[in-house]
Amino acid sequence: MVSWRRNLYILFLVQLLSLAGFSMVIPFLPLYIKELKITTGGSIEFWAGVTFAAQAVTMMISAPFWGAIADRYGRKLMLVRASLGGAVILAAMGFVQSAEQLALLRLLQGFVTGTIPAANALIAASSPKEHTGEALGVVQTGAWVGVAIGPLIGGVIGDMFGFRESFWVTGALLALAGVAVIYWVDEDFQSVAKIDRPKMLDSFRRVLGRPHMIGLYSEAFFQSLGRTLIFPIAALFVMELMGDSPGVATVTGLTLGVRAVTGSISAVWLGRLSDRIGHGRVLVFSFAAVMLIYIPQPFVTSAWQLVVLQALTGFADGGILPAIGALMNLQVPTGYQGATYGLSASVNSAGRCLAPMMGVAFAINFGLRSVFVLAVAVYALAALLAWYLNRKVN
Repeated sequence: MVSWRRNLYILFLVQLLSLAGFSMVIPFLPLYIKELKITTGGSIEFWAGVTFAAQAVTMMISAPFWGAIADRYGRKLMLVRASLGGAVILAAMGFVQSAEQLALLRLLQGFVTGTIPAANALIAASSPKEHTGEALGVVQTGAWVGVAIGPLIGGVIGDMFGFRESFWVTGALLALAGVAVIYWVDEDFQSVAKIDRPKMLDSFRRVLGRPHMIGLYSEAFFQSLGRTLIFPIAALFVMELMGDSPGVATVTGLTLGVRAVTGSISAVWLGRLSDRIGHGRVLVFSFAAVMLIYIPQPFVTSAWQLVVLQALTGFADGGILPAIGALMNLQVPTGYQGATYGLSASVNSAGRCLAPMMGVAFAINFGLRSVFVLAVAVYALAALLAWYLNRKVN
């Protein structure tokens, strides 16, 4: 087996373990905060928004620099750092006593972690250009599968044993991912002589100066913003739909997880399709389809309706990130993949940072259902931009 494919399949497993771990805690974070002390004041909704946004704030700042360091010292090293560092921090979250402590650890998590951009940079640098869509689709599928099973497992553990145990399981999964990278991932990295290395800011300028890159980073921002809007209010919305019925955390995990299941199914298929018919076309279709599927979601009256619609959303959403990643890789020169995907992670984090605050603000002022209406507007803007970029790229 050629080395890039061997790495690809191992990184599929690494992403599955990492994202399963990270996403295990997503369904019940608001419920976990409800159990913790709030020592400085503020509502549960407020601290849910802060906790979700905290990790994105520091990742937005740190990701470009980690990416530039990866171009200098190797992408494998950055993947090990993200996995093992995340293992320690997530396990520590199981011991916090207040919402403020949890928010501080989430800030630290964003600075240390970042398995997705590290894996994307490694695969993009080692894969043939003509297989970029397929390769990034496979890595994204690993992430989607992890995101699919993580919330469901986390929800079940939260309902059966308690929320703290989920953080400890998360730490173990991330540690396994880090060990897998150390022993099984190969990187033929040739370090550039110090005198020939571009300065860090020069690397960013060169990437951003390539054609259409600003538009592609804007699409990455819209995707992250739209996807994350409902996360802080998902458990509260499911609770509203279910009333006094038990198993809210499990159903919330299912709601978020089923989207990832269908996304994992479509990511490889749509990635290969985009290699054949054009990444821009797949991007237009995916954004437009997600927008249309979101339109009925503010009007659901039961949890099963939300689960079905989120499943359809995931199938359409699966093609977005591989298409954006492939278009970026085709635009930038070899040797700049770390900076490229580091900036992409920063932009994604900016969306995840803004989304919880926007979602919580709309929920407080206009009701939980208004958050889905906001998501429709975000995906509509993204679809229009994708149509424009597709015309320019082609």
